[in-house]
Amino acid sequence: MAREQLQVLNALDVAKTQWYHFTAIVIAGMGFFTDAYDLFCISLVTKLLGRIYYYQPGSETPGALPSNVLSAVNGVAFCGTLSGQLFFGWLGDKMGRKRVYGMTLMIMVICSIASGLSFGKNPTAVMSTLCFFRFWLGFGIGGDYPLSATIMSEYANKKTRGAFIAAVFAMQGFGILAGGMVAVIISAAFKAQFPAPVFEVDPAGSTVPQADYAWRIIVMFGAIPAALTYYWRMKMPETARYTALVAKNAKQAASDMAKVLEVELESEQEKIEKMSQEKGNDFGLFSTQFARRHGLHLLGTTTTWFLLDIAFYSQNLFQKDIFSAIGWIPKPKTMNALEELFKIARAQTLIALCSTVPGYWFTVAFIDSIGRFAIQLMGFFFMTVFMFALAIPYHHWTLPDHRIGFVVMYSLTFFFANFGPNATTFVVPAEIFPARLRSTCHGISAASGKAGAIVGAFGFLYAADGIGVRKTLIVLGVVNFLGMIFTFLVPESKGKSLEEMSGEGEEENGSTAESRQTVPV
Repeated sequence: MAREQLQVLNALDVAKTQWYHFTAIVIAGMGFFTDAYDLFCISLVTKLLGRIYYYQPGSETPGALPSNVLSAVNGVAFCGTLSGQLFFGWLGDKMGRKRVYGMTLMIMVICSIASGLSFGKNPTAVMSTLCFFRFWLGFGIGGDYPLSATIMSEYANKKTRGAFIAAVFAMQGFGILAGGMVAVIISAAFKAQFPAPVFEVDPAGSTVPQADYAWRIIVMFGAIPAALTYYWRMKMPETARYTALVAKNAKQAASDMAKVLEVELESEQEKIEKMSQEKGNDFGLFSTQFARRHGLHLLGTTTTWFLLDIAFYSQNLFQKDIFSAIGWIPKPKTMNALEELFKIARAQTLIALCSTVPGYWFTVAFIDSIGRFAIQLMGFFFMTVFMFALAIPYHHWTLPDHRIGFVVMYSLTFFFANFGPNATTFVVPAEIFPARLRSTCHGISAASGKAGAIVGAFGFLYAADGIGVRKTLIVLGVVNFLGMIFTFLVPESKGKSLEEMSGEGEEENGSTAESRQTVPV
């Protein structure tokens, strides 16, 4: 049986799209901009770090990071992110979204700056410092996932909620672009100011001492956008759904939203007290009632995000091979250190511009008309098709005449990841769980995704060497197919209020729980 909704929540659900919606997207999205920038820029500077710190005099090839150091530098932020998603997701439900939101941003700012500093000059000291601060940077970034998604979902109206949450996530695309562009600008400026011979001509002279400043500036630049939004994050009021449904303070919720929406709202404290006395909507995460109502939903959101990130992050590993294959990046010994940084950054920026960024914004444009379920299913389907199309005739694609075709297929896989499960796995967990568990459940789903990213980044690094690229691509195709199957556990939330989806707008009734398990196909 439906319960009468609070006026303040109904006002949010039916509100016209206003200026505060866009400011919320930018304030929440800046965290994702920084997140993508920080996670992306490190892959651009690893070759430069190898040349600076691991060159052996007399060697015929430029210095490179040892595989264990490379794995640590690339992967330690993932481990931090996973921890941060679980911890800050739980804390966001306990202390409130807003109070925790500033904390995550400050951690990101401090650790971005600290990542570019190092204690000592020798390689071990520099890499240890970098890894230490990148773990804590990841910890802050992890907190941004559940908090940004939850805040945006609780601020948005019913009609365009999917687009707003997806737009926050799509700021990642701009972060990736900014990472590439900053690296291009800084490497070009240093190259012009400090010319150096190529490695073949003068191995030691090809890496100028000033190159040590270039990577530090690139890494530290990520702190600027995050720092600029700190003040605005602190000015945002707590979401009405947390204040009313979790903190049970109707007066504060009505007052906060009256300012935001610029309308008069009743506080309805009696209604909240009546709701809190009723049984049926006070169950915890580990209760049988949660398992009955939302168990399959949580299984759906965690498995789909886990499977997606295995495929998505392992795909990134093939980028450098593809760039070399089509001649975008010459052999390392034919370039100096800064020139190599410039060429890698330019190539990755082009990929981001052509396939990554458009995919995100296609999701923003269509998520509230097509629906989350259809976009996720379609994305996984096309990722499966393109993976098998790359893998089965793999030898065909390695021939010089067909390399451009390989790049087109590869770019389409990225496009359908972003116009597909990469965006929807972020959106849906913020919509389908109760307010008091929303941030925690989103954190668990996101952490499951990061576990998949760790499997993708490390497992497939060794799989490609062990079983070869062709068989690895076939495995990735199977992973994408499994993602398609598990999508059937995830309900459609298009056009429904958060209380309808979570069951908070209903009194305890056995039939309602069952009806929410169904998925429109």
